Amino acid sequence: MPLDRIDIAILEALQKDGRMSNAALAEKVGLSQSACSRRLDGLEKDGVIRGYHARLSNAALGHKMTAIVHISLSGQFEKTLSEFEAAVRRCPNVLSCHLMSGEYDYIVRIAARDLEDYERIHKEWLTAMPHVTKINSSFALREVIDRTNIGMKPEMA
Repeated sequence: MPLDRIDIAILEALQKDGRMSNAALAEKVGLSQSACSRRLDGLEKDGVIRGYHARLSNAALGHKMTAIVHISLSGQFEKTLSEFEAAVRRCPNVLSCHLMSGEYDYIVRIAARDLEDYERIHKEWLTAMPHVTKINSSFALREVIDRTNIGMKPEMA
């Protein structure tokens, strides 16, 4: 669905302040409250807005280590992939997981308290997941960028 400049303005405003009231949002983008609400409903219905949430600090919650884990499976069969994906969804320390092209089948981002905690996650979760044949872990030294969005431009007609 092509987004116009008002849709873009709504999305940009909400990315800066997801708790903004409809009245404040309508004023910011130059719409009536009812028109803004209809636009917002449409963006949600079309799946452009996938949800609203509080962004938490893993470090402030005691998970100061981020591991980037490359995982190889025994094959790329649909059953193999779906069984692995079901298992990885159950691990509470997994922040994101992506099916990849290239050398590894998945890249998984994991939050851990420290190296000892990561070792526990590795033993109890990662090596126990179905079809895993290889695990390659790297540890983030510093977070440089953690975006939840990209810059947007209206579609040109």
